[in-house]
Amino acid sequence: MTAESASSAAAPAPTDFIRDIVAQHVAEKRYPKIVTRFPPEPNGYLHIGHAKSIFLNFGIALEQGGVCNLRFDDTNPAKEDVAYVESITADIRWLIAGWADHCLGFKPKGAHPSAQTVNGKPDLYLGPAPANDAAEAFYASDYFDALHAYAIELIKRGKAYVCDLSPKETEEYRGAPDQPGKDSPFRNRTISDNLDLFTRMTAGEFPDGARSLRAKIDMTSPNMWLRDPLLYRIRHIPHYHAGDKWCVYPLYDYAHCLSDYIEGISHSLCSLEFVPHRALYDWVLEALDLPRALPRQYEFAKLLPSYTLLSKRNIIRLVNEKVVNGWDDPRLPTIAGLRRRGITASALRKFVIGVGVTTYNSLIDIAVFEHAVREELNTTAARRLAVLRPLKLILTNIAPDETVACTATNNPQDEQPTTRPVALTREVFIETDDFAEVPPPKYFRLKPGGEVRLKYACIIKCDEIVKDASGAIIEIRCTAQLDTRSGQPNADKKVKGTIHWVSATQSVAAEVRLYDRLFTVPEPGNEEDFMKVLNPHSLEILTARLEPSLAGASAGECFQFERTGYFTVDAKDSTAGKPGFNRTISLKDTWTK
Repeated sequence: MTAESASSAAAPAPTDFIRDIVAQHVAEKRYPKIVTRFPPEPNGYLHIGHAKSIFLNFGIALEQGGVCNLRFDDTNPAKEDVAYVESITADIRWLIAGWADHCLGFKPKGAHPSAQTVNGKPDLYLGPAPANDAAEAFYASDYFDALHAYAIELIKRGKAYVCDLSPKETEEYRGAPDQPGKDSPFRNRTISDNLDLFTRMTAGEFPDGARSLRAKIDMTSPNMWLRDPLLYRIRHIPHYHAGDKWCVYPLYDYAHCLSDYIEGISHSLCSLEFVPHRALYDWVLEALDLPRALPRQYEFAKLLPSYTLLSKRNIIRLVNEKVVNGWDDPRLPTIAGLRRRGITASALRKFVIGVGVTTYNSLIDIAVFEHAVREELNTTAARRLAVLRPLKLILTNIAPDETVACTATNNPQDEQPTTRPVALTREVFIETDDFAEVPPPKYFRLKPGGEVRLKYACIIKCDEIVKDASGAIIEIRCTAQLDTRSGQPNADKKVKGTIHWVSATQSVAAEVRLYDRLFTVPEPGNEEDFMKVLNPHSLEILTARLEPSLAGASAGECFQFERTGYFTVDAKDSTAGKPGFNRTISLKDTWTK
């Protein structure tokens, strides 16, 4: 057991209304095993909103000794791509690593459903995956044969028909929420005619949009989703996973419930927008008179953080218009972007669990998420010295070739903190903002004639300001009070200000990116055009000076740059010996008034 899983095992399990339902079903022995699923469509990258569903589905499987399947609901070949499959798979493996990865269900080898009989009824069932099988996700497209067979069964039962209405006409016939729809003129075709037409649709005889297969339910239903919904449509498009075998593809609402059934899902958890879809989910399963226990759908509120957009359509616009640098830009709420920024999976999980699972949508203050990140990194991130906007100091009483040994603490939060050596030299860099030639009231950093402590080193006094011909400050000349170092006679001398620094001669230059919130308003999606509320300061790129130990930092390592924030080595753009750093988060919330 890893430290991550051990920690999770020690923590109390979350409680919410869905977990209460599952616990009741376990007590009743309603299902042979609790099986959940996370079913993304591979048409974009996962984002922080998906994390809630992932942690809920895998969390319930973990708590109940069950399985959670990763299934790609890939029924729309026009929008899906293997690149999205790869990114989603990588994101999920990262999110559940060391916590619930042993609960990930895998597709059995050669997994295509085959006709079976259960209790005298025809059934199409994949069955449980072998424990040591190949680690391959499930795909709705793997069930196309089974879904097609189920569609034929619905036609034979008189519960589905082939319709010749165009997409526009179909929508017009549906009516409106306050007006009943009207029957398609093709609704009462004979079963034999419907079987013949559906066979010809499948054979590719008709062009796109010429015909569709629809369920025969109720065109006057107050639930619009029950007004003879589409089950299959014609699309002469090859499928990235299934190849060019098919030119008819199932609709999501039809494929989803049957995919759940085929995999033996017990609890199908989805967001509140699918509440009106639940009646269709149940209708399809019940219309087929299936022999095994049926899955049931339960809905919960989405995760909606402030200052964030989660719509794939909007994120695609940001990417395509180059407002951000790809799907993994650290300013985006995508899992790839959060990971690259340095957010940990465990911090993300603690945030999601803390928000809870409810039945009403509400805006979550992004500061709650940022607090969870700071709280975790404070205990895990090693401290290092880094100066983002360097201003040179000359310590005049230290010789040009002299080095004064000092000791810095790696992480004061550790039970037994360790230390590292840092070198104080004649030339050092401090932050430009840590010096004021004309200081404001109650300014306790460096100023003319003033004293300040260089952290881990000694107190210095400002003696002289050196400027160039234009009047710009080029260096500050100071005296180092070396007897105020730790262990020296005057180490206890008090000054009101302490600032960080690095040696000018024993430091390295590195690109540091200061990422901030992408939008300036809490709900950018409510704006007429969210592009008008972009934060112009969401990214600032600096050439900083870092203590030399950071030159060898590995991709993904996170550090606290003292007095500045938490920074992570960029896993994409860094090279050996030349790391670039992304600001994960500032030390304090600078947005709260």
